[in-house]
Amino acid sequence: MTQHEGPNTVTAPADLAKQQAGPDGRTTVVVITHNRRTELLRTLRSLRALPERPPVIVTDNASTDGTAEAVAREFPEVRLLRPGRNLGAIGRNLAVHFADTPYVAFCDDDTWWDPGALRHAADVLDARPRLAAVTARIVVEPDGTEDPVVAELRDSPLSGPDWLPGPALGSFLAAATVLRTEAFREGGGFHPGLWLGGEEELLATDLIERGWWLAYDERLTIHHAASTARDSTERRVLGLRNTLWFTWLRRPLLPAVRRTAHLARTVPHDRASLRAFGRALAGLPWVLRERAAVSAGTEARIAALEEARRGSGARRYVG
Repeated sequence: MTQHEGPNTVTAPADLAKQQAGPDGRTTVVVITHNRRTELLRTLRSLRALPERPPVIVTDNASTDGTAEAVAREFPEVRLLRPGRNLGAIGRNLAVHFADTPYVAFCDDDTWWDPGALRHAADVLDARPRLAAVTARIVVEPDGTEDPVVAELRDSPLSGPDWLPGPALGSFLAAATVLRTEAFREGGGFHPGLWLGGEEELLATDLIERGWWLAYDERLTIHHAASTARDSTERRVLGLRNTLWFTWLRRPLLPAVRRTAHLARTVPHDRASLRAFGRALAGLPWVLRERAAVSAGTEARIAALEEARRGSGARRYVG
């Protein structure tokens, strides 16, 4: 098992910001948004104030609350994409298409990066050519507490090479990760069939199959002030549906059957779960057409993560 730096060696955000002054053009920040004007404008103000002064691309997923107009008026330096419909996570694919930097930092409309974090992430990726993505520590605002998922990232059961900046990961969080643009494009970006909700797992698995590594870095921090403009039940439906689809798109037959049976036993037996299973079943024809089971090595990593996540408070299909 690879040894990594522990929490006591974390570089303070202020120290990261002081490591090198001035702009850093290696990373483009990509944001998708839908009807969250207030939150997005707050995030863009934070990004504008970063010492790195990163280029920013916003994909507005057909907002009807004046989001795009406000961005165009208040942030003329931001590249604003208006596809005219809600692309979900695929809005990130569109933005990355226009990015001309070696790295892209994903950021939701209710998250924002610490000063110096993007520079540090770029340094980490510069020094590790086979590292596809580095995920940050997530701090929940306004309390300043760690998101429960951080413990899961910090205690990842996966082993990796000594050159990783922290624990090896089997997936990443799109709202808190800096990715190598080349790797993102090689992996095909986010799958259009999943739309939104746990869409990272499929891309992460495909990157691992191609020999890329993913890692957590305790020295990176991103802040999250969860938007109140969200439908938690619909998010649960989409997340469960996409978990089932990922299972049948990539996992070998027996693990796929076992995972499906486990979910059927353990998720809440309510209308939301019934809708999720119904939607998953309706999409089974295209899933089976595109099914490509992963190698034994990748499946072993997925299985190890699945076992570790069963006790995680950050992985419950509730809401």
